[in-house]
Amino acid sequence: MSIQWFPGHMAKAKREAKEKMKLIDVVIELLDARIPLSSRNPVIDEITGGKPRIIILNKADLADPEITKAWKAYFESEGHHVLEADAQKGKGVQGIGPAVREEAAGMIEKMKRKGMNPRAIRALILGIPNVGKSTLINRLASKKIARIGDRPGVTKSQQWIKVGKEMELLDTPGILWPKFDDEAVGYRLALTGAIKEELFDFQDSSAFLLKELKKSYPELLKSRYSLEELPDDLLALFDEIGRRRGCLISGGNIDYDRTAELIFRDFRAGKFGRVSLEQPAD
Repeated sequence: MSIQWFPGHMAKAKREAKEKMKLIDVVIELLDARIPLSSRNPVIDEITGGKPRIIILNKADLADPEITKAWKAYFESEGHHVLEADAQKGKGVQGIGPAVREEAAGMIEKMKRKGMNPRAIRALILGIPNVGKSTLINRLASKKIARIGDRPGVTKSQQWIKVGKEMELLDTPGILWPKFDDEAVGYRLALTGAIKEELFDFQDSSAFLLKELKKSYPELLKSRYSLEELPDDLLALFDEIGRRRGCLISGGNIDYDRTAELIFRDFRAGKFGRVSLEQPAD
């Protein structure tokens, strides 16, 4: 199955972000810690034009901590300033202000040399839909300013938000890209909430998830559904989970639609534990 979603407001958001870049001092790139590479827009370098950048691995509370450490080291090896965060609970957010000031130090020093009083640092927050941009902004601003929703496409336009006297943040709509060359990227984005649910199939996405869990987290999968062993055959695994969760239709047959959605919802709710769906070693 091919998953694609690039509505008109995303194309507009990309264009507006590029236009505003001349006003920006620092870019804050927000990634989903469970899928850092799949949640990284491939046009980010084109949009940011070489501006100083901070990478935030958000939703780190849902990701495998050891793999998140590996991703942090990976991006740091590329020369980026990297932070782990859980914007929902405010963990790691306190490190963002100092990181922004550090990245903007050159700009501030240049203004001082010209005899100018340094203005507030202007930072742009970029990320895919539903990665937590609005939640992070509200945490930084210490009040509810940006609209929040557990679905993609809530933020539809840009807005400037003051964070104390030292920083101004430009919030932007989540930006996906027109075509996912790797089908697995589409599945990862669907599972983590970047794509509207009407646009993908629960059975396909849950089958992809079960394969990943069988490979990397078999004990978490067995524990969640009280399974002593994992069947080699994926259909048999669906059957076993459906039976144990009562997802049945007439005649005692498995309701695959209900079973698939149950597996999907369990992942979205973090009920398997801390899981990452990709790692640098891959």
